[in-house]
Amino acid sequence: MMHVKFDIVIVGAGPAGLAAARSAAQSGAAVALVDDNPRAGGQIWRGGPQHSKQAKELWDQLQQMANVQWFMQCRVVGAAGAAQLLLETPQQTFTLAYRKLILATGARERLLPFPGWTLPGVTGAGGLQALVKGGYPVRGKRIVVAGSGPLLLAVAATLRQQGAQVLHILEQSSWRKLAGFALQLARTPAKLHQAWQLRSQLAGVSYHADSYVLQAQGEQQLRTVQIMVGGRILNVECDYLACGYGLLPNTELAQTLGCRIADGAVQVDAQQRSNLPDVYCAGEGSGVGGVDLALAEGHIAGRHAAGGVAERRWLAQRRSQQAFARRLESAFSLRPELRNLCAPDTLVCRCEDVAYSALQEHASWRSAKLHTRCGMGPCQGRVCGGATDFLFGWQPDAVRLPISPARVSSLIALGGAAVEGDSGTG
Repeated sequence: MMHVKFDIVIVGAGPAGLAAARSAAQSGAAVALVDDNPRAGGQIWRGGPQHSKQAKELWDQLQQMANVQWFMQCRVVGAAGAAQLLLETPQQTFTLAYRKLILATGARERLLPFPGWTLPGVTGAGGLQALVKGGYPVRGKRIVVAGSGPLLLAVAATLRQQGAQVLHILEQSSWRKLAGFALQLARTPAKLHQAWQLRSQLAGVSYHADSYVLQAQGEQQLRTVQIMVGGRILNVECDYLACGYGLLPNTELAQTLGCRIADGAVQVDAQQRSNLPDVYCAGEGSGVGGVDLALAEGHIAGRHAAGGVAERRWLAQRRSQQAFARRLESAFSLRPELRNLCAPDTLVCRCEDVAYSALQEHASWRSAKLHTRCGMGPCQGRVCGGATDFLFGWQPDAVRLPISPARVSSLIALGGAAVEGDSGTG
């Protein structure tokens, strides 16, 4: 098995990871950039650097840096000993050793259960956007976009650009909260401009606050969505329902390494360093805040990991964007009515077919997992974990290796690495 060593290994090639790589590489450090997608960009710049001026600038600069090595379509299986990660590509398994590690693992969409959410045609909002950016055809399709947060506008704009008929945008937050949030956008002119652009692109599309999905209906395929709009129940015929309730940080790798997690995110200091002195975290993994915050944190983490000091402009941008993130969280906090949507037979854990009624009998994630197999399927709780946290206040108590689905040969290699590590410490 191949063993490769770098000064700095960065997991995640989204905005935070790319920014960290450029910042670290400018010092002359040997940098490895790891991502499980074929191309860099993460979820926000999915499809390649051509989608953003900032992305193209970062991409072009990194491509010219001889001390940056790219490991694309490469998954982290887990830790393979002290300061080592076991990675898997479609062709091989190998280890990456590091002096410093920067986790830029991003976030995933929060999906909440409701009757009919498992029907074909019901997707995550960001999930459908990712499919469309990858070439999935939606021209002429009738789509309802629902959930919470500014992502809904970005999703609807992408769908409309690709020829879809966006029937409604349903935002669960109240008009009062949205008005307060909009008034404070003047503090971040770039965000105000972005919001204005998105709204202009969606001229003519119905946007409703105080509104959410009650259920999706159909036999073998989605046919109708029942929605609550300002206190009125409506039925809307559609081809797709794209529904997402914000983002949750991806912290699984950080947890297995021993990083401290609080409020669902990796805890970091002013240098973006975790409680482990050689492990940093930047971007959504240390708290959801958008692309501008991710870029600032990436630059700060990369500079400090390489032994330097972050520039003042990035520190200022981080402060500004952290304040924006707090306003965002407050404005789009989830309403309690969403906890009451499930029927007794509504599946909450889709992988293991665990219904809402089966989970009501338990007082904790551990109890539900032991008795119902909730969270033990292929997604390893990445979907139902966020749902049960919101529904019941449960927190998963452990993350087990491998971090992602892996070949048996990779698991054997991981086991061998663990044995070698144990023998080396005796």
